[in-house]
Amino acid sequence: MDLMKWPIFSLLEPEFVCKIKMACVYGNLGNEAVVVTKSDEVFAIGSNAAGCLGLGDLQSTLYPKKVEALCNKNVKGFAYGSGPHVIAFTETGEVYSWGHNGYCELGNGSSNQCLFPTPIGANLSGKEVIEVACGSHHSLALTKDGEVYGWGQNNCGQVGSGLSTNQGVPRKVNSHIGTKRAISIACGQTSSMAVLENGEVYGWGYNGNGQLGLGNNVNQMNPCRVPNFQGIVITKVVCGYAHTMALSDVGALYVWGANSYGQLGNGNRSTVTSPIHVASEIGRIIDVAATHYNHISAAMTQNSKVYMWGQCRGQNVTSPTETPFTSLHDVFACFATPSVMWKPMEVDADAGEKVTDSLKLAFDDPSSSDLTITVSGTPIHVHKAVLKIRCQHFRSMFQDHWEEDSRSVLEMDQFSYQVYRAFLQYLYTDEVNLPPESALELLDLANAYCETQLKRRCEQIIKQGITVENAVVLYSTAIAYEAKELEEFCFKFSLNHMTAIIETEGFTSLDEQIVKGFIRKAAKFGAFKS
Repeated sequence: MDLMKWPIFSLLEPEFVCKIKMACVYGNLGNEAVVVTKSDEVFAIGSNAAGCLGLGDLQSTLYPKKVEALCNKNVKGFAYGSGPHVIAFTETGEVYSWGHNGYCELGNGSSNQCLFPTPIGANLSGKEVIEVACGSHHSLALTKDGEVYGWGQNNCGQVGSGLSTNQGVPRKVNSHIGTKRAISIACGQTSSMAVLENGEVYGWGYNGNGQLGLGNNVNQMNPCRVPNFQGIVITKVVCGYAHTMALSDVGALYVWGANSYGQLGNGNRSTVTSPIHVASEIGRIIDVAATHYNHISAAMTQNSKVYMWGQCRGQNVTSPTETPFTSLHDVFACFATPSVMWKPMEVDADAGEKVTDSLKLAFDDPSSSDLTITVSGTPIHVHKAVLKIRCQHFRSMFQDHWEEDSRSVLEMDQFSYQVYRAFLQYLYTDEVNLPPESALELLDLANAYCETQLKRRCEQIIKQGITVENAVVLYSTAIAYEAKELEEFCFKFSLNHMTAIIETEGFTSLDEQIVKGFIRKAAKFGAFKS
């Protein structure tokens, strides 16, 4: 998964990105983020609404700043609410909170905004928290012993205390669950869900859209078991804004709740108050994703295909739609509104080199090359297979009945060394690194080899790199290579800067015939009318 798919990270230096091992994007516009580095440092970036970056102030930042209170704490995960407020837990099970606190969602016994990550001690001291979840303004924590604790806004019973008053500190959710162990928790905007180790599912809080799966629209102050799962073992539940998805141990997907945007994936947009089985046609599902910030759903199948449905960038998609993505995170980066993460994204430190990186390193590497192309006596080491894959010209050249296919050295003299090397490097990297003057010769090569994409790239380099100093040189070169469209572009640019261009060294060194043609053409456009 590429972090750069998230706009908030677009200004990060590549060196810094390489150090990241976990990231979480949140905020009402997807404009806040916190990252953990491989050296166990924590940084935050973004607009800092309600002090949710944990930097000790309310100042926004375009570049990452260190969150001192969380550095060297071995942070394992984050959850966030709509305030926004943020909850973090560490390797040892400690819990920290910061940000908006108008509904006691930080669990520190007050309702005052907190600008620094602060440990939550009350009732969690001595407990090892292994998972946290947040709704809009309430929070849940799951301990290693399978206990669930809730705190924050409780107007709909989402804390599970049996009351409707806000809960200032963590309180164990006991009613109806009793001594049964929970293995997973999730929050909608104002609802809560828990999965027990025996596969049962419990829900509590707001139920106006049937998101608790109880077959009605009645809010619940205490956890209630979701019916209709007899003989079915649920292993995971995720919540959207007002819908819920549950995944069974055999890869079956069940959904219920709000469906105005098609987020249930059952082919229509009608609310469902009890669990229904959907998406059986896409095969066994191994993971599902949703977040209380939006109305989008995603799933990954056993054969690693990623599907999405719901509110996808303003479109209402009512059935699972296959994507070209390889990660559930891609769905939320590209199609969710706002573009926030459904859970913290772990960056694989041992992923190794990408194919593109390996290809870049292979270019002009004599140790692995099976073909040497010489231009003006200078060798360039390449690989026949790569050239055949990337270029039709070479696919035609390297055939059994052609002499070139059996040779290990080829001489090229049609183009300059600099340009031909740039062309071969483009086949390995998809990048062109030439000045505008040389890009015209590369454009001629692209024309000869029928490389349409490369032609567009050359034209872009020339148009974006034209200046008063090089305009007439580009103009005369375009004439030489019969690049009519670029010739016209360079002429019009020169016409708009006529006085300055006539005074350049390039203009005085132009071929006499080109100068005459330029003047005649300029006269037709009225350049010399008084």
